[in-house]
Amino acid sequence: MNKILITFSSLLIILFISSCTTQEDINYTTIQNEILNNPKSFFYINVKEYPSKKNKLPIGIFDSGTGGLTVLDAIVNADQFNNSDHTISTLGDKNRDFDEECFIYLGDKANMPYGEYSGHGKTDLLKEHVIKDMQFLLGNKYYKNGNSKTPQIDKQEIKALVIACNTATAYGKIDIENFIERAELDIKVIGVIGAGVRGALESITKEENAVIGIMATAGTVASNGYTNTVAEQKKILEYTGTIESYQQAGIGLAAAIDGEKDYLNPDLEKPRENYRGPSLKNEKAKIDKSLLNKYAFDFDHNQILFNGSKDNPSELQLNSIRNYISYHVISLLETIKNSDTKNKLKSVILGCTHYPFYMKEFQNEFNRAYNLKENEKYVYRQYMNKDIKLVDPAVNTAKELYAYLNKAKLFNNGNILDSEFYISVPNYLNENNIIDESGNFTYEYKYGRDAGNIQEYVKRVPFSRLSLSNDLIDRLSKQIPYTFELIKSFNHNHSKTDYLLDKERI
Repeated sequence: MNKILITFSSLLIILFISSCTTQEDINYTTIQNEILNNPKSFFYINVKEYPSKKNKLPIGIFDSGTGGLTVLDAIVNADQFNNSDHTISTLGDKNRDFDEECFIYLGDKANMPYGEYSGHGKTDLLKEHVIKDMQFLLGNKYYKNGNSKTPQIDKQEIKALVIACNTATAYGKIDIENFIERAELDIKVIGVIGAGVRGALESITKEENAVIGIMATAGTVASNGYTNTVAEQKKILEYTGTIESYQQAGIGLAAAIDGEKDYLNPDLEKPRENYRGPSLKNEKAKIDKSLLNKYAFDFDHNQILFNGSKDNPSELQLNSIRNYISYHVISLLETIKNSDTKNKLKSVILGCTHYPFYMKEFQNEFNRAYNLKENEKYVYRQYMNKDIKLVDPAVNTAKELYAYLNKAKLFNNGNILDSEFYISVPNYLNENNIIDESGNFTYEYKYGRDAGNIQEYVKRVPFSRLSLSNDLIDRLSKQIPYTFELIKSFNHNHSKTDYLLDKERI
């Protein structure tokens, strides 16, 4: 009888422990469990052996593609502090703040644009991608190319993490912070949304009434990450004026900037069926024929693909970045104009890392809109300031990163030329992947996958001419020259790229 009681008691204890474990595991997604609890998984990281002496470690930064390089460029060019005593200075000290740090950059280009996932009801899949981005930066694995069978295992871990992607910040920052807390890792996570909002508020006095515009991906807009943060920071920073925020979902713009063929194809002369950007028929991003004079699209050199006539088209498809920007700027101003606000647009947050590549073009479009007349009357002037401040969240991100390194005493005395650059490509050895003729995931497959089916969809490989197009390389060389020099140094001087042929180097 006693043995039976003891056995029954033991069973109850086992069931209780099991139920507790199961309850705790409910808080983890499948990918989080793979990273923390499955030593046989490709994604597993033994967090108990994570480096404790962190000063020499690099800083990790990731984005959904190459747009996050604008954030990195702002960081590596920043001179907002005196490096001798780490005090903030409006003039700096003529020395870059991060010249003795090194960075590891990841662009998840194979799975981008991240802004599309919410529209397909796939935010869980988006969060899984974001956690995998974090896992890559925390871990030590990468591949030489998409066909490599065995990963390299000599990548360094990181001491701080910057989420350079607005959509990833909106949907995944809290998940990353919770994961890091559960893993008992002391790693700071900085996202671009909070930094961008604080940057926009700097141009508005505490008592002033104003409008803040937010131009971001559809996913970021749907998350309300920026609008919620405006309200939060307004209260924290004790602004007493009325501050309104209006959003414009930049459908297609980030993808067009990254050269995604579904959104922009300079080789075409006529509209196509697989186009996914703004058009007369796209209910999510409808071109209003009554606003054609306001958009002022450039039709030269097939920058607009259309059927019918220019004055009365039966179909319109944007086919240049300038036309995408014009459409979205006018759409934002129309939203403000048609609202009941009595306040003027004063600052606009470029809430996608791809947009600062075209800061000048955005400024030109806002200037054009300010001076636009119809029937001798200004169309938008009463709704906007003459000089709109365009806010690149990366500038404030750099400031907050430096302040953290100073507070945590984590400054390095290394060399920024040791920085590394990786990008995701489809895993061509994964038989489940569906690849199109250009070697990318088909659109339907990319947004048709389900979270929780853990596999290596992609491989992270070093930047090279094998993984970046010539057009993109040319654009990076012109728009972010200092960061481009770091990329070249990685390609030519780093042990992790010594396998590349000369013609494959950037």
